[in-house]
Amino acid sequence: MMADTEKVVSTLEQIVGKPNVVRDPEGLKAHALNGKAPRVVVFPGTIEEVSKILTYANREKLAVLPKGNGTKMGMGAPAKNVDIVLATARLNRVPDSDVDNLTLTVEAGMTLKDVQDRLARQGKGYFLPLDPPHVEKATLGGIVATNASGARRFLYGTARDLIIGMKGVFPNGDIVHSGGKTVKNVSGYDLCKLLIGSMGSLGIICEMTFKLLPLPEKEATLVAHFEALEGARDFVHDVIHSQLTPAAVEVLDGAAARKLGGSFVVPAKAKYVVVIGSEGVAETIDRQITDMSEMAKKRGALKVESLRSKGHADFWVALRNLGGGLAKEYANFICLKSNFLISKWAEVMGNYEKIAREVGVDCAFSGHAGNGILYSYLLIGKDLAAKVAPLTQLISRFTAEAVRNEGNLVVEMSPATIKEKVDVWGHSRSDLRVVRSLKAEIDPAGILNPGRFVGGV
Repeated sequence: MMADTEKVVSTLEQIVGKPNVVRDPEGLKAHALNGKAPRVVVFPGTIEEVSKILTYANREKLAVLPKGNGTKMGMGAPAKNVDIVLATARLNRVPDSDVDNLTLTVEAGMTLKDVQDRLARQGKGYFLPLDPPHVEKATLGGIVATNASGARRFLYGTARDLIIGMKGVFPNGDIVHSGGKTVKNVSGYDLCKLLIGSMGSLGIICEMTFKLLPLPEKEATLVAHFEALEGARDFVHDVIHSQLTPAAVEVLDGAAARKLGGSFVVPAKAKYVVVIGSEGVAETIDRQITDMSEMAKKRGALKVESLRSKGHADFWVALRNLGGGLAKEYANFICLKSNFLISKWAEVMGNYEKIAREVGVDCAFSGHAGNGILYSYLLIGKDLAAKVAPLTQLISRFTAEAVRNEGNLVVEMSPATIKEKVDVWGHSRSDLRVVRSLKAEIDPAGILNPGRFVGGV
């Protein structure tokens, strides 16, 4: 029999202290997920406290949802149960900073901005090359648990490529370690790869060791506007297959580009915008911008411009926060993330645009063309009930198109009504049985994020 709420609260208060447990209705409402409020919210301050919480929850069969600052809580299917929200805000220390040896160990509750600011204050000239959305608010634990990334993954990779060590807690309370400060340390079972991107369904990430990289000497951005998708496609192909080494290769349709706002102006005839970010040694960057400008003009660009200093920085902030801005502007906003063969990005984007016109749904598109990733922003507005059928049809057809091009589609943000009609993790693949096997082995009681991850695990 599951413990009653009073007993749960009392036990958690004994573990973390009364001030670090939330149980009042308004406080619980702030942590609701898809309309379900937890019975209690707990803020552990150490990895040992996390262990004690999970040991108790596992024994009492209480569902636990890990949470950072909530920037990615819209991902995943609705939870089957919500008993305890385990918030990592108090896990915000830096256990080890060895910048001279290019490593930094941080706890899961620290935001990416706090980490970058700390590195800047140290003045050693290093940074953590991650740039997912919401860098001001997103915690490192949340970024790693969802394997969130941004445009610069083209050059630097994702969290999976930057983490060399981790501490976490499994559902039975075991504190597990993997890797360490030595970049070449690869012995033993790779726990890092297991927990990264697992949405907190296998264990709670508490501490990570990252490898750092030197800050680039100079940064600049090339922006090329095209009337035809074919011109944008050929330009991207030229850049990717050249000897140039850009940091980011992005393509936006006109609708998405015009939503960036600020001083960014898109010519009236432009239907596609290719944006190439470059960073590195000053002389190299200047040469890359010049060479890419010529490439774009040869492919019929309507307008080519370069952004530097504040213009460069402002643009990437606007692009990184595009989805969040649209979510505020449009009620019932939906964000879809598709992946596919890199060479097929233009074909997929073109077919998505065609499908959207046929179904009658307003969309904007933005993607990492150099990585085969496309974000589809569905600009719904009010009266969702009348649009459920076309929206589910659209998502189904988008998913089929991604699968046809050896990829898949994930619903990153959506009203619960739509989540009930579609599989938010897209097309089931043959490796689903591996996910279920891991879940059954590591979390046999099913207490961590029950039902939210791939295959309903």
